[in-house]
Amino acid sequence: MKELKINSKVCWLALACLVVPMFASYFFDDMFSTLSQLFKNPELLELGWDSADYGFYAGGYSFLCVFGGLVICGILLDIFGVRLIGSVFVALMALGAGTVFVAIRSGLDPKVSLAIAYVGCMLFGLGSEIAGVAVTRSIAKWFKGRNVALAMGLQLAIARLGTATAFVLSPILVAQKAPGEIYTLAETSKPALFGLCLIFIGVILWAIFVAMDARFDKAAGIAVKRGEVKEEDKFKLSDIVKLLTNPRFIMISLLCVFFYCCIVSFKKFGTAIVIPRFDMDVDSAKWMITMIPFFTVIFTPLFGALVDKKGKGTLWMIVGAVLVLTAHLVLAFAPQGEAFWGYAGIAVLGVGYSLVPSAMWPSVPKIVPERNLGTAYSLIYWIQNMGMLLVPVFVGRIFKTGAPEAPVRAEFIFVGLGIVAVCIALLLKNASHKHPELELDAPNKK
Repeated sequence: MKELKINSKVCWLALACLVVPMFASYFFDDMFSTLSQLFKNPELLELGWDSADYGFYAGGYSFLCVFGGLVICGILLDIFGVRLIGSVFVALMALGAGTVFVAIRSGLDPKVSLAIAYVGCMLFGLGSEIAGVAVTRSIAKWFKGRNVALAMGLQLAIARLGTATAFVLSPILVAQKAPGEIYTLAETSKPALFGLCLIFIGVILWAIFVAMDARFDKAAGIAVKRGEVKEEDKFKLSDIVKLLTNPRFIMISLLCVFFYCCIVSFKKFGTAIVIPRFDMDVDSAKWMITMIPFFTVIFTPLFGALVDKKGKGTLWMIVGAVLVLTAHLVLAFAPQGEAFWGYAGIAVLGVGYSLVPSAMWPSVPKIVPERNLGTAYSLIYWIQNMGMLLVPVFVGRIFKTGAPEAPVRAEFIFVGLGIVAVCIALLLKNASHKHPELELDAPNKK
């Protein structure tokens, strides 16, 4: 590949096209997060799902990802390229979201609608995750030698703005009713309909990026035909073995699963935890949980720019993991009914959620050849989704018991995950010290 000097404005335009599908994906994934308390009273939902059903549905996002889908599709991404495979899975994301909407709106028996929604969530999850890999891989390509951590940070920030939008908008779309009133199917499905419209907009912008990326490759002299690819650049199955026997890669993967489960799985039940813990009403709890993505929108790009300029990536991973653990300790053990501690814990959680990804995702291209980035990111997401498949199920069962101490018991799970995340971040820092040639703590901007 020849060195290509591409106009920075074009790079940022490409990034703009890439972030919208992820914004839409995050919105759809979190559309029920600030409505989770509704599932405690299934008799008031025409949909008929209870908390365990909701936890089961939420876990469906990761089912196909865990059982081989992410790894296989990540390999296909490296073999056939971002444009073809990415387009297939952006379309799959839209198909899965449509299936979920139809299931919620169908009026079928609760168990039947749950089964259909679960299938839709599986398709949506696999499509979203591979689309996310394609987006991350594309950013690494377009911003190589530039502000890669800043670009990834901006992508994460805007995607999480989709979560924030879901947190704020979903309770407005599904307006709170007087005690004893039934939530109809039409009302319950409004967030899914809105999210589906966002996804269709994302599909259009992805198509624009595909055209831009084709022009990028042509200008850079990158071969389009499989036979023209140099031998050393071809994907090999042995590359997977190299990844899975790379200690630094394994550490980043494990940090990813334990760290993200502390936050992503928590958000699914955030209002169900903070409402009884801090004696809050639904509206206040909604805004409290919304602090998480809002903090990341502000801090993730800032921390990304800091990592680009100053480096010290493994140090920021440690600090972020410690902050997330501290936040869950506060949420678990703060005085009952003291809302101040709830806001403090969520604020700390939001800052920690900004720090780790800002340093973690740009570290992957430093330890993995560019030709294997699709497989590498897919393997990381695969390991991450193992946790995201199981944790919501366990937390949902805790809440189904209806025990007054259920929110604290749920927090014990997140505290345990946070402790493991801190330990792994410390190991990664030690590995960086022993292998300075990897430049894990070096600045990204050259």
